Amino acid sequence: MPVGSLIRLARAGFVMAREGVFGIVDLPDLPPAQRIALRVVRVLERRSVRHKAADKRLSDALVRLGPSYVKLGQFLATRPDVVGRDIASDLTALQDQIPPFGMDEARRVVREQLGRPVEEIYASFEPPVAAASIAQVHPAEIEAADGTRRKVAVKVLRPGVAERFRRDLKSYYLIARLIERLHPPSRRLRPVAVVDTLARSVELEMDFRLEAAALSEMGENTQDDPGFRVPAVDWPRTAKAVLTMEWISGRKLSDVAGIAADGHDLPAIGANIIQSFLRHAVRDGFFHADMHQGNLFLEPDGTLVAVDFGITGRLGRAERRFLAEILFGFITRDYRRVAEVHFEAGYVPADQDVDVFAQAIRAIGEPIHGHDASEISMARLLTQLLEVTELFNMRTQTQLIMLQKTMVVVEGVARTLNPHLDMWHTAEPVVRGWIERNLGPAGRLQDAATGLAALGRLAADLPLLADRATRLSAELEAMTEKGLRFDAATAQAIGRAEARYTRSGRLALWVIAALLAIAILG
Repeated sequence: MPVGSLIRLARAGFVMAREGVFGIVDLPDLPPAQRIALRVVRVLERRSVRHKAADKRLSDALVRLGPSYVKLGQFLATRPDVVGRDIASDLTALQDQIPPFGMDEARRVVREQLGRPVEEIYASFEPPVAAASIAQVHPAEIEAADGTRRKVAVKVLRPGVAERFRRDLKSYYLIARLIERLHPPSRRLRPVAVVDTLARSVELEMDFRLEAAALSEMGENTQDDPGFRVPAVDWPRTAKAVLTMEWISGRKLSDVAGIAADGHDLPAIGANIIQSFLRHAVRDGFFHADMHQGNLFLEPDGTLVAVDFGITGRLGRAERRFLAEILFGFITRDYRRVAEVHFEAGYVPADQDVDVFAQAIRAIGEPIHGHDASEISMARLLTQLLEVTELFNMRTQTQLIMLQKTMVVVEGVARTLNPHLDMWHTAEPVVRGWIERNLGPAGRLQDAATGLAALGRLAADLPLLADRATRLSAELEAMTEKGLRFDAATAQAIGRAEARYTRSGRLALWVIAALLAIAILG
């Protein structure tokens, strides 16, 4: 086992113990051995943290551990199926509180990335106004050929953050593999696959060219949408670690009092947030997956502007159809159809009873009708859906879980503007419109045309497929006669892997077993 990863995990465990994170666990629900281990670890707990709320303990610990742990917490907030509803809810409130890095370093990054000194690129370049785990944002100005200036936002990647993430990801992989080995029930949630998703997400988020592309794509998708837009990208001044875009001068949606004082219709803005998100997810299959209040601005004319596209989600046509039919089924109380859609999508095993599943869906859907959002907990609704998932052996669908979690955040933002928002009534026009366009007669014709095109491509590929089938048949026949054989390189590789596993030994595994058990519970 890598010694460096073990040391980093030990340090993380110590910091979490000091910040009282392990005190969040409900002791009576744990087996005796784990209760004893938690009591021992809690000896390290600082007295000052014992009266802190759970979310404050978590956020303080993750901020102390650094940018990669802050990002881990924000990512796990989108996975209540992995960390549980309560912890996911606590992590949702986690905000970046990382101190900004110096102006000299920011200028150096800009010069290295864009190939010229800052003074030649921008007419002005000011100190940062926001700093996060991965980057910080500087106000700047660009001078046009006619001498006019326009204000822009320059996002600069934090120096050294990529290497820090790479080191910490090794620790995350280590603990994920050991959790799978030591705690068999967790294998259904695929901890290693969760870390894979995090690693890929962070890799994409640290390349600002991809964020610029996401902004551009969202801009094209929403160019005709009423009351919603995204900042324009300044491509000549954008590189892997520098993103220059239009400056947004509207109010943040967290400033509800200021928005009301400006005379805006708060319930209408709340409805716009919900409907815009659903258009992106259901119509386009591409949505902003971090739509909290800090990433949403309201311009003087009432236009909603979304920023920070480091985290986005995508849904294929099959997932979009699934989502639309599920939402429409809940809206129209057609629970049998909701159940059938789960089976048609292959999300629920075929050996389960569709009628019993429909009964479980009804138990979730009925309580939400006839009530406004102030009487309905969307978090509770999603928890029930996840419980049904486990009851019927439904496989974890990462993209849908991210979508569900984002819906909770979006609904929460809309509720701050309109506490009596009825999310289902607000969602109906968008969902019904998509259903009519895509599952009505026009949609059927489009599906038929797509099917004919696919058949045409298959017919063109038939000679190639026949050749491959012939070669595969010959190889299988040879394998049947002579048996399966490894070449020398494969045999040596297997031997080396087995030797490494033996040398690692089981002693190290048991030495950290207690720490890992606590980490699993945390």
